[in-house]
Amino acid sequence: MDKIKLKNLRFYGYHGVLEEENKLGQKFVVNLDLFADLKEPGKTDCVEDTINYALVYEKVKIIVETKQFNLIEKLAQEIVNEIFNSFDKVIEIEIEIMKPEAPVKGIYDYFSVQLRRKRDD
Repeated sequence: MDKIKLKNLRFYGYHGVLEEENKLGQKFVVNLDLFADLKEPGKTDCVEDTINYALVYEKVKIIVETKQFNLIEKLAQEIVNEIFNSFDKVIEIEIEIMKPEAPVKGIYDYFSVQLRRKRDD
């Protein structure tokens, strides 16, 4: 299966269980693998035959920056739902959302969730 990758998309959002997270916000990093059949755009060289990653980016940005969820699991599922609803050619999605500034006392790079969904799940 072919895929289009969108790596380390960075946004500022207000997701979290704690009140401070909802008021102050924090950085979120999103990685997406969009699985699709890319034979046709490989032949035609037409953007209409593929998944326009610039449009995907804009949809992800709107969700992360304008909506608010307690859990990054819910944020990830909302992104998956929007991509499936907006891009018919996407067959499967793997998404990771990283929270590098989670309010956890300790030394770490980030906390994250990963979802993998097929269109008919």
